[in-house]
Amino acid sequence: MTQLIDFNDENSNTSDNPSFDSVLQARLSRRGLLRGSVGTVGTTLLGGLALAGCGGGDTLATIPTPTPAPAPATETLLSFAAVAKTMADTVTVPAGYTASVIYALGDPLTAATPAYKNDGTDTGFENRAGDHHDGMEWFGLDASGKSSLSAIDRGLLAVNHEATTDEKLSSFFLHADGGTSTLRRPAVEVDKETAIHGISVVEVKSTSGKWATVQSSTFNFRLTSLSENIQLSGPARGNALMVTKHSTDGTKTRGTINNCGTGKTPWGTFLTGEENWAGYFFRNATDDTARNNDKSVASLKRYGRSLPVDKNTGAVLDANSRHGWESVVSGEDKYVRWNNSKLGVSVDGSDDYRNELNTFGYIVELDAYDKTKAARKRTALGRFAHESAAFGKPVAGKPLAVYMGDDSRGEYIYKFVSAANWAAADANPADRVTTGDKYLDSGKLYAAKFGSDGKGQWVELSITNPLIADYATYDFADQADVLVNARLAADAVGATKMDRPEWCSTNVANGEIYFTLTNNVNRAINSTSMPPDSANPRVYNDTKNGVAAKDVGNLNGHILRVKEDTAGSTATSFSWDVYVFGAESSAAPGTVNLSSLTGEQDFSSPDGLVFSPATGIMWIQTDDGAYADVTNCMMLAALPGAVGDGAKKTLSYTKTNGSALNVDTYVGKAPGADKLKRFLVGAKDCEITGLCETPDGKAMFVNIQHPGEGTKMADIADPSKYTSQWPSNAGYGAGKRPRSATVVITKNDGGRIGS
Repeated sequence: MTQLIDFNDENSNTSDNPSFDSVLQARLSRRGLLRGSVGTVGTTLLGGLALAGCGGGDTLATIPTPTPAPAPATETLLSFAAVAKTMADTVTVPAGYTASVIYALGDPLTAATPAYKNDGTDTGFENRAGDHHDGMEWFGLDASGKSSLSAIDRGLLAVNHEATTDEKLSSFFLHADGGTSTLRRPAVEVDKETAIHGISVVEVKSTSGKWATVQSSTFNFRLTSLSENIQLSGPARGNALMVTKHSTDGTKTRGTINNCGTGKTPWGTFLTGEENWAGYFFRNATDDTARNNDKSVASLKRYGRSLPVDKNTGAVLDANSRHGWESVVSGEDKYVRWNNSKLGVSVDGSDDYRNELNTFGYIVELDAYDKTKAARKRTALGRFAHESAAFGKPVAGKPLAVYMGDDSRGEYIYKFVSAANWAAADANPADRVTTGDKYLDSGKLYAAKFGSDGKGQWVELSITNPLIADYATYDFADQADVLVNARLAADAVGATKMDRPEWCSTNVANGEIYFTLTNNVNRAINSTSMPPDSANPRVYNDTKNGVAAKDVGNLNGHILRVKEDTAGSTATSFSWDVYVFGAESSAAPGTVNLSSLTGEQDFSSPDGLVFSPATGIMWIQTDDGAYADVTNCMMLAALPGAVGDGAKKTLSYTKTNGSALNVDTYVGKAPGADKLKRFLVGAKDCEITGLCETPDGKAMFVNIQHPGEGTKMADIADPSKYTSQWPSNAGYGAGKRPRSATVVITKNDGGRIGS
């Protein structure tokens, strides 16, 4: 029997580790911190640091490169008029700004590739833009086509293509009649769907102020979910856990998938995070038995591949994949690899794909300037549902720190610290990806524990830690096993379960790290495994059209920030507070709208998060369902202060047994209208995600993902029933089927974005 699953509804953390650090009982005095303000600052905030040209990883490189022109003396950040909430099927930006579509699903990447018809008959997606544009980074080009940190009118966009709009297996907007919704899937449909995942690199150029892609550029390329020779790098390379039929020595895999957040390294490479990858794989109902219920079963369950059980009969069912790619009748290896079951007779897995799941879930590094370089999956940074990777401030002679989140309910926040110390000479290396080997293949991985006193700890995930070495739930064989099963290792050390850690970004003004916690319906007052805690303190009921909805938990999310202690990147302790709580402006101020948000700045479900290197503005992007009855998803501009600029707040709950539950949390200073403001509202049914800028801050690139995803497959033949027709209704491209796309935003007076 089979059972359909919700691809994005992963809920695998059943560990009983505490929700916050119970060891810290005494209330420690919190040092008052001067409130940092970036008011009208520009690049002077960064001192002698050079600026990376794009924000997803918010990297600051310590090299003497040209600094963008200083802001005009009269510039005031966030001086634009706030955009109102709207459900219109368009992209709305403030008066005085223009948003133009430049790169949409199916757009050609070679001169020989025909224009996109957008009617379901298009093919050749290996040479077209993929779907569900997500995280994105800018890589500048000078007039001669060389890499440039200061170029402002020509460059490369490295764009993630996370997924595709689907219903009942089929990515229906890709196929003329909506495609098949039952197994077995035809190869012609599957080949399209596997090709629209991954990443794309596309050249963009501004001519007389008008931006466009360069279709014939030799820089353009795609990586898909089937691209060959993706190298496994770091401690897990060649480990027994990585052995597959495709790579019997465990050193490589094919493709990258469900690419979400991004990062940019201090040496100029692109980082992409593999997020909800587990749902693409199939397991048959007998697989636990075939594996003799060995420890690989515990790993599969912890990573969202449990075998479901029929609620009525108790029968074990297949764990279906999102699209059924493994079901193609031909049985070619490129389809079989999506079957994660133990099918062969080998001891090591070299005759099937039982270990294929272990080769996904990493930060992947590639050189956007050089498509001949093999991409590397950096196993030292751990395996989980990766979002972005944000570097802390690089300091010469000190290790680099990389911050990451695991985007599932009740999952963890992580930090990687390189074994190598940063050398400024590596900021412009001859071989960028090999430089990545130096900094990203060896180091220490930590998971975060947040205390009820506003302090926290980074706990190393090491095989030498007795909590890991002696963990009863899973028998770790070596350090590679710890990294491949980082979730289990974090369970073992009692890391804090968070409300879906999504993107993270480094404040260019003070080096503090910000994390978006999107939402969590599993957070519950009476829960034994996930009650409210200091870092995730809210449990409340949503209201839609004045009526309480069924969902309870932290429905609107919040943004948490961390200040490392004096050791900086190598610190094992930190201070923290909540910068802002997402909420409707009308929500209860004492329990829900804790940040006193007004109608010009209220939001729900923060997801994308990027600090502008040019202006210091923090851009917040949403992926929301809780507020979708009022407004489409949005992007806000913020000028945050610093950890400790607010106050302690105690939330009081009553359990069903009548006992009281009091939760202390720490809330940043409420952002006024001049410090947080809505800048953009997207098209119908979309998510706003991914952002980067030219180094002068005068052109911003933003992705509009999955407009019209509420459309039903049965309505594919009737465009009037599409919930969105964007961007064709904005004058871009053929057909009326909605398409994920990149827009470029400029200010009509030629000024910097956000001023």
